[in-house]
Amino acid sequence: MKALILILTLMASSSASAHSGRTNSEGCHNDKKRNEYHCHSGKSTPNIIKPVPKGFGVGSLTYNRKDWPHWVDADNDCQDARAEILIRDSKSPVKFKRNKPCNVSWGEWIDPYTAQTFYKASDIDIDHIVPLAHAHEMGGKYWTREQRRSFANDFENLLAVEDNANQSKGAQPPHEWMPRNKHFHCKYVKKWRYIKIKYGLQENLIEKTFINNLISSNGCN
Repeated sequence: MKALILILTLMASSSASAHSGRTNSEGCHNDKKRNEYHCHSGKSTPNIIKPVPKGFGVGSLTYNRKDWPHWVDADNDCQDARAEILIRDSKSPVKFKRNKPCNVSWGEWIDPYTAQTFYKASDIDIDHIVPLAHAHEMGGKYWTREQRRSFANDFENLLAVEDNANQSKGAQPPHEWMPRNKHFHCKYVKKWRYIKIKYGLQENLIEKTFINNLISSNGCN
C-alpha cells in the first residue's frame, strides 16, 4: 500500500511540474513555457486548446490597445482623427469647444448603425469598421507599431456612430454582430471586406460565407 501511495504521489508531482500557471475552475490555465492557454479534461476526452485570451502571451503577439496609436493629429492642425471624422460625417457645420477649432462639441450626425440623429458630440463614438482587436487576431499581431498606427487612423476604416451601438459591437465580426439598421448592411460588409483586403488581413471561412450570403440575398451592388 505504501509503495502504491508513493507511486501516485510521484505521478501527481510530475504532472504538476510539467505545466506552469494555476488552473481555474474549468481546469484551464496559461502555460508560460509554451505561450499557450489550454484546458485539462478527463481521460475520456482530449485536451481542448483555446486561443490565448487578452492579457496573456508576450510581446507584440498579445493584443494591447496601447500598441495601436489612435486619434493622432497627423497634419498638426490641432484636430485629431476623432475630430476630423466628426467634421467629415456631420450633416451640418460643427461647433467647437472654446475658441480654437480643435475639439468638436456639436454637429448633426445620422448614425448609420441605428439610423438615428444626434447633435452632441459626446453621444458619438468613432468606430473602427474592422476593429483593432479583430485586426490584431487576423494578422495585425505581426505588424510594426507604425503599421498599426496607420491602420488605427485610416479614415476609410472610421465612422461616426452612436456610442451605445459602438460598444455593443465591440470587436465582433459581421457573423456575430450587424448594425440594427438593415439598410446599411450592404455598405457595412462591403466596407469591412474592402478594409480586410486593403491591409491583407485574414478572412476565416465562417466570416467569408456569411458575407457572401448576405451580399447575395440582399442583392448588394
